[in-house]
Amino acid sequence: MLIDEIKKANLMAMKEHDSLARAIYGVIMNKVLLNSIDLKEKGKEQTDADVIAILQKTVKELSEERENYIKAGNMVEAENILKQKAIVEKYLPKMMSEDEIRAEINKLEDKSIGAVMKHFSANFKGKVDMSLVNKIARG
Repeated sequence: MLIDEIKKANLMAMKEHDSLARAIYGVIMNKVLLNSIDLKEKGKEQTDADVIAILQKTVKELSEERENYIKAGNMVEAENILKQKAIVEKYLPKMMSEDEIRAEINKLEDKSIGAVMKHFSANFKGKVDMSLVNKIARG
């Protein structure tokens, strides 16, 4: 599972005394643990798709945090956030390009917004930016 890879990377970061990587791995593992507890209460098991969703949300949060550091003029922290973001992104699957999204939409019989969004949500969750799908489907 993906979380096992992250735990191994966390151990390596610990051995290498990489505090920047350790900090972001700690955040990720904490979020994954909390999500796992939530899912178990509902009688569900955590999947890699759940972990990917957490990673994507973390990347978004890091981007927002970096923008705030830039606005505040703290370029050192902005650089650190960028490094942490790169660490998280290496665990994410390759996202579909605009051309791949268009090609997939063209394969569909029903090209209505609802049908397109439902198709991508069901088949490409975690591998596609749904706001980009929406934009392309409307375009």
